[in-house]
Amino acid sequence: MNASHTRDFNLWIEQTAQLLRSHRWDEIDIEHLIEEVEGLGKSERRAITSQLTRLLLHLLKWQYQPQRRSDSWLDSITDSRTQIELVILDSPSLKNYPKEQLEESYQRARRQAAKQTQMLISIFPEECPYSLEVVLDEDWLPEISDI
Repeated sequence: MNASHTRDFNLWIEQTAQLLRSHRWDEIDIEHLIEEVEGLGKSERRAITSQLTRLLLHLLKWQYQPQRRSDSWLDSITDSRTQIELVILDSPSLKNYPKEQLEESYQRARRQAAKQTQMLISIFPEECPYSLEVVLDEDWLPEISDI
């Protein structure tokens, strides 16, 4: 193989795909191919976690700063829900992953919300106050009365 995995990743991918199509198994950089395949799964999980954190952050800001609500927050909430849905549609085996990550993502979102709103972190509940079902429900938004 001509391209090194580290020198030109895109060329390495193209060459690896060609070797696979040609059944030239002995020429494939198996070690790096395995790493890249494993990385794809990690990437999908990271995408869910990232979007879930972003979603929770904006739900907290929506609830705790009603005077600052904006279309951009609403767009972010909608987009995060859509991105999570799309990853799960592509990889149904990750259906339960958002539930596994809810509390950890909430803790990140809580810290970020405190920084971004300049409110004390103690203002925000220590544990996620929302169920995953409502977090992902496209028609639900928290209200100040939910505090």
